[in-house]
Amino acid sequence: MILEVEQINVFIKASQVLRNVSVDLGEKEVVCLIGRNGAGKTTTLRAIMGFLRPKSGHIRFMGQEIMGMPSYRIAQMGIGYAPEESGIFADLTTSENIEIATWSRPSSRREEERINLAYSVFPALERYRGRKGTQISGGERKMLSVARALALDPHLFLLDECFEGLSPAIIPQIAASIQQIAKMGHSLLLAESNIYHVPDFADRLYVIVRGEIIFAGMPEDLKKDKAVLKIVAGAA
Repeated sequence: MILEVEQINVFIKASQVLRNVSVDLGEKEVVCLIGRNGAGKTTTLRAIMGFLRPKSGHIRFMGQEIMGMPSYRIAQMGIGYAPEESGIFADLTTSENIEIATWSRPSSRREEERINLAYSVFPALERYRGRKGTQISGGERKMLSVARALALDPHLFLLDECFEGLSPAIIPQIAASIQQIAKMGHSLLLAESNIYHVPDFADRLYVIVRGEIIFAGMPEDLKKDKAVLKIVAGAA
């Protein structure tokens, strides 16, 4: 397994947000974590990235315990993160946002190759190379967030709500780019509140409700579980 999240419990102030959450991800696998807003999806990803420290449990990346490590070290190990709010640097141009990722993590790929790869997967960003983050649309910022993560040359991607709030016209473009990243051999963990945004190339699904995993299995198994399906369909 490239990622093993084992029985983590996360508190924010006095409130317990995650309860014994376990998620795993294999090499070259696409896994989707589904749940309503506030269910604990973002908290799970932020715990993996080291922004939140679980009170108990384990988080292992490529067999190494990473729980308690600073976020920059986790990124340097090879985890790329695209947060729900995009998290791009608004004062930097599109080009600078992508380039900065190549400075953050050493890689066997040359800097130029990593930058060109990001643009090849998200060709729509080419025309906005010189525009700052405040001068591009919400959909373009989402693209840029994932493109920047790709320029990091990670083993694993954590993508939080890639399609949330976007126009129906742009969603297929971003989905196709994410599938292209998966075909390159990267592992992806996607958090989604809308079951209809779950890509058809997802290998496995988890459903989280009130900080607890209530389903883990194949997409076809979820379709047969009417009780769980009703919960996640209600999130749309």
